[in-house]
Amino acid sequence: MSQPTGGGPQAGGRPARPQVVLQVLKREEIAPHLVRLTLGGPGMSDFVDKPVTDRYVKFLFAKPELELELPYDMEALRAQLAPEDMPVRRTYTVRRSDLQASTIEVDFVVHGDEGLAGPWARDAQIGSSICFSGPGGMFVPRDEFDFHFFAGDETAIPAIAASLEAMSAQMTGLVIIEVADQADEMQLQAPAGVEVRWIHRNAAFTPETTILDSSVRQIPWPGGRVQVFAHGEREVMKKLRAYFYDERGVDRRDMSLSAYWAFGRAEDAFQAEKRTEVGKIFAD
Repeated sequence: MSQPTGGGPQAGGRPARPQVVLQVLKREEIAPHLVRLTLGGPGMSDFVDKPVTDRYVKFLFAKPELELELPYDMEALRAQLAPEDMPVRRTYTVRRSDLQASTIEVDFVVHGDEGLAGPWARDAQIGSSICFSGPGGMFVPRDEFDFHFFAGDETAIPAIAASLEAMSAQMTGLVIIEVADQADEMQLQAPAGVEVRWIHRNAAFTPETTILDSSVRQIPWPGGRVQVFAHGEREVMKKLRAYFYDERGVDRRDMSLSAYWAFGRAEDAFQAEKRTEVGKIFAD
């Protein structure tokens, strides 16, 4: 069995989560900027699945030259390494799990050499090992709602796709996904009553090129009780919160609305800012 991360509490007093160590079994480029890795191996015995469609795991990446042993004893490493040499966390959604085959699939957004996890996934070798904690997550599309509204950018595609596949045949709704251009579109499996719309920035993401918020606001508001799933860039999610929550009056309990990332921020800074005013999507 994998050992807990450091065997003690994480910074901030939270208990450490166990690490799962898996190997890369398959690598696919499913879109120009999206790479899917199939992960598995003996470590799947440590993977405790969660019956939600927005499952996420927190990968740990260490500098290769340090040759650190997996799983990482984070408490011991903090005593041995300089802060800049510590393994860093990157959060990704589990696209699909197959417990019978003992595998999971994770999709990585790749934009050249930007970031850490994307280039790693692009260049990952079959058999290479990676570790993570999790999964977490809370969202499930539910039959009690009259309409299901999904909105997101590239980072939300795995969770949206998993949610669509989990929906019952009679559910209705709309999906709006913002990508760079038509080449990044892919076929998603959805109930007959759920429309999937792809919208194009025709550029890399910037606060000036994104069109997700404006596109959502152009949609005639459906009647009845609406369940919302909206995930993506932080400032865009703040605008969508203002729309769904403040303007349309969607109950906060009927929404899964949060930021997966923030423009111009590495994940470490993004996660740290969640505890500050700039990082909050909701005021309270």
